[in-house]
Amino acid sequence: MKRFLIVLVSIVLLTSCYIHDGQEDVSDPIPVGPSVKGDNLAMGNPSNASANVVNADNYLMVKDQYVLSYNDSKHTANWVSWHLSTAWIGPVDRQDNFRSDVTLPSSWVAVKEYSYSGSGFDRGHICPSADRTTSISYNSATFLMTNMMPQAPENNQKPWADFENYCRYLAKKGYELYIVAGPAGVGGAGRYGYKEKIGDEGVVVPKYTWKVVIALLNGENDVARVDAKTRTIAIWIPNDQTASSKSWYNYRVSIDDIESQTGFDFFSNLPDEVEKVIEAKVDNTPI
Repeated sequence: MKRFLIVLVSIVLLTSCYIHDGQEDVSDPIPVGPSVKGDNLAMGNPSNASANVVNADNYLMVKDQYVLSYNDSKHTANWVSWHLSTAWIGPVDRQDNFRSDVTLPSSWVAVKEYSYSGSGFDRGHICPSADRTTSISYNSATFLMTNMMPQAPENNQKPWADFENYCRYLAKKGYELYIVAGPAGVGGAGRYGYKEKIGDEGVVVPKYTWKVVIALLNGENDVARVDAKTRTIAIWIPNDQTASSKSWYNYRVSIDDIESQTGFDFFSNLPDEVEKVIEAKVDNTPI
């Protein structure tokens, strides 16, 4: 009888962890790999975005899974910043629940999940779905339309996706990465040709997509550990159907190059002397 009661109590407790008010609990499980998830904005705020509705074209949105600067005129993020290690990677499947971001100020027009339909452009993740798979809620958060940009299929599904996979490969090899990515310019060519805006909201189609990365071996005090020898990777890819003619590593540039094109200041929390060195070099590590 005593053993039966212990088993019964255990089942009840286990069930209560997963069911609350008749719904599945989608909170984070114990993460796999490093126990600490890095601060998604640890390396700096590239545009000095702020959570002030007056600052509508550089509006800071802080989520548990990533941080972004939203541009209400373009209806896309200016940039999204996130940390990647195996602490963020788990067993959860891709949710595919694209939807409007209801946390935008109520007076702003929110992009709908179908706004890209028929445009010839993919709903391209900025922070990838596969970078956030420790819980249903974490993966689901990557499908908010504030984390999307219109991407030519031959950009999104080829070099862009390949570089995402490479970043996760580094994470599984014992690295933690600090990543910032986003759109640049106006006008891209998708499946049905050149467009500058799509959808009823007039979502601006970027001319380029870009990403900058700092890669560190797993550890603590990450900002303090970055030095002049730390690996950085930056890519700048045309947002058109020619993008797949090259592999992602053929699109490598310096972080300085991307700063000059976007006006952003990446990794500004680093000491100036370190930032100057690592942002000037073009990664040439064999892939």
